Amino acid sequence: MSTTTNEIIEKLKSLTLLEAAELVSQIEETFGVDASAPVGGGFIAAPGAVGGAAEAVEEKTTFDVIIEDVPADKRVPVLKVVRNLTSLDLKEAKEAITTLPKAIQQGISKDDAEAAKKQLEEAGAKVKIS
Repeated sequence: MSTTTNEIIEKLKSLTLLEAAELVSQIEETFGVDASAPVGGGFIAAPGAVGGAAEAVEEKTTFDVIIEDVPADKRVPVLKVVRNLTSLDLKEAKEAITTLPKAIQQGISKDDAEAAKKQLEEAGAKVKIS
């Protein structure tokens, strides 16, 4: 192998799991590829070179529902939905929709997150799931 290749391999060996996941993401964005679905003749890493990068690409099982924005004229309907989705009292719910972005629900299933997002968006909020 060339000196450059050896240097890259050595640097890959020292990456943390988070750094390896970021590297995979950056490579996918830069080159327009999907590292999760190799095609014949795809990249084969040296044993241990990318360590836990495959683990970092695992599918998420828990999600957070985050309200990013609430138009002034939609605050009351969104407030009602937030109170239905959470155990927040009126004061806490009001604070939650005024200090944005704010995670309304955390660590929930994908289906529950999608349902909450749908309810919040129907009420007028701008919502994301992460």
